[in-house]
Amino acid sequence: MRADGAVEAVFRIEQARIIAAVARVVRDVGIAEELAQDALVAALEQWPESGVPDNPGAWLMATARRRAIDLVRRRETYARKLAEVGRTLEDTAPPPPEPADADDIDDDLLRLVFVSCHPVLSTEARVALTLRLLGGLTTDEIARAYLVPEATVAQRIVRAKRGLAKAGVPFEVPYGAERDARLASVLEVIYLVFNEGYSATTGDDLLRPGLCEDALRLARVLSGLMPKEPEVHGLAALLELQASRTATRTGPGGAPVLLADQNRARWDRLFIRRGVEALTRASALGGAPGPYALQAAIAACHAGAATYEDTDWATIAGLYGRLAALTPSPVVELNRAVAVSMADGPEAGLALVDALAAGPAGSALKGYHLLPSVRGDLLARLGRTEEARAEFVRAAGLTRNERERTLLEERAAGLQASGL
Repeated sequence: MRADGAVEAVFRIEQARIIAAVARVVRDVGIAEELAQDALVAALEQWPESGVPDNPGAWLMATARRRAIDLVRRRETYARKLAEVGRTLEDTAPPPPEPADADDIDDDLLRLVFVSCHPVLSTEARVALTLRLLGGLTTDEIARAYLVPEATVAQRIVRAKRGLAKAGVPFEVPYGAERDARLASVLEVIYLVFNEGYSATTGDDLLRPGLCEDALRLARVLSGLMPKEPEVHGLAALLELQASRTATRTGPGGAPVLLADQNRARWDRLFIRRGVEALTRASALGGAPGPYALQAAIAACHAGAATYEDTDWATIAGLYGRLAALTPSPVVELNRAVAVSMADGPEAGLALVDALAAGPAGSALKGYHLLPSVRGDLLARLGRTEEARAEFVRAAGLTRNERERTLLEERAAGLQASGL
């Protein structure tokens, strides 16, 4: 691999850990990101000459941490010189260290999520900033996840960094009511990071396993930290169940494999068991299920079906209906249409998709490639081949992921070749 390609690949994987570790030193996420970028620049300058290190991630981490420590030392030296100007003859003993709290989060990444989800920021800014820092997502990827303009996301991120710095938000773990207030944003961020790893918005690969692993680990840590929160367990259940399919979502060459064609015998039974156990814990805490628990219940339906055709699609359609009522979203409605098409036939599903596209949600879904992809699949099932092929071509033109584009183009070509 060329040195510059290695730098880019390693930095994308390690960026979140580097920023989190450096932020613990400098206590400022904006500065931490700048220092991480400095380490990236150093690698781009040095690796082509010296070669790629045996452990490139550790090299980037060490470089960023050294620069962070140098920065702190310069600050301390300056502060000490100021103190010496007005120092009295009597030395003041330093304050005793604060006792460690057993409830502290010993995880820099999770700490970074909580800090970035500080209530001084708007909900949109919290999510955008944390996806940028934790997931390493570009502004374009975040914009597509939220179906908003890229410029809007860029402004949110800049304002979020400024807001944290201006408010002097410390890099520490919140407790009690303050932690509870940030929980919804934290859960959403972990969920979106997992989704980006599970189905990458851009790039040459469908999956970004590192993001899935980070999100799943954070969800497990959070479950131990807040065991009485049903939605924490609901999210953990959802991610465990989704992760069970990872090995079957791509073929040997990395090409996507549709859910209907996946080898369910290869679904990871340990992940499924963990997911079901987490869903059971969420249910045992009582109350109406939240959005993550509902999605986990949908995933559990898939996990419990021996084949695609044996899936309880009527139950899944009902769960999507409850999810749409709880958290209205055009993407949820699109998924519900797919489930309805399997339960009641493609005509019923197509009617829902067309109504969705013609309604207020149509503008939000205008650039969303899965809308024409779903419509193409329904039209193909109805034998409307030319219309279906046109939809797959349109979907291929909208996706930014090369693997998905290839799959959609192949589906369009397959319809044309079959003459169906």
